[in-house]
Amino acid sequence: MEKNTNIYPIFEQMLQRSDREQLLRQKSVMIWFTGLSGSGKSTLAIALERELYKRGFLTRILDGDNIRSGINNNLGFSEADRTENIRRIAEVSKLFVDCGIVTIAAFISPTRAIRHMAREIIGKDDFLEVYVSTPLEECEKRDVKGLYKKARKGEIRDFTGVSAPFEAPLHPFLEIDTSCHSLEESVKILLEAIEAKIKFVP
Repeated sequence: MEKNTNIYPIFEQMLQRSDREQLLRQKSVMIWFTGLSGSGKSTLAIALERELYKRGFLTRILDGDNIRSGINNNLGFSEADRTENIRRIAEVSKLFVDCGIVTIAAFISPTRAIRHMAREIIGKDDFLEVYVSTPLEECEKRDVKGLYKKARKGEIRDFTGVSAPFEAPLHPFLEIDTSCHSLEESVKILLEAIEAKIKFVP
């Protein structure tokens, strides 16, 4: 597919990321939660967002609910569609990070290749991969949406952790097992890990 040659780049004329970070008095990053369904990704993302808000940081959460009901509502769950789902998420995330916003994503993103693609789009230095390593047994025990039960019955095909693999990150920025830590403890661990990354230094 040929790239559109009619697009005239104006990037150098636009305000830069550093200008926006100075305005917001914060440094922007992408905090990418990955893990099995039910591991606690979205719960952690929401709790982290609330805590950062209290501390005066501007954030944006991206997860399956607000992405698949909008920009990606034309995608299914085939391998190609899942890859395109993450590609679009990464491109949107890159725009948020460029706006100086602390961006938080919560997606299963089961393969190392798909997360590598996201990292390459967003930028290696801005991509903080947080592996929510809650064991499958605990995730299945929680099963808030009843998805594991349906997967075990064969009603859901290619379900990560049951009929499709999950490739754990080899070198995540941070690893949290929510079966070992309370929500409060997990958020504290997260804040301590990212504080230096988002603190604005004039």
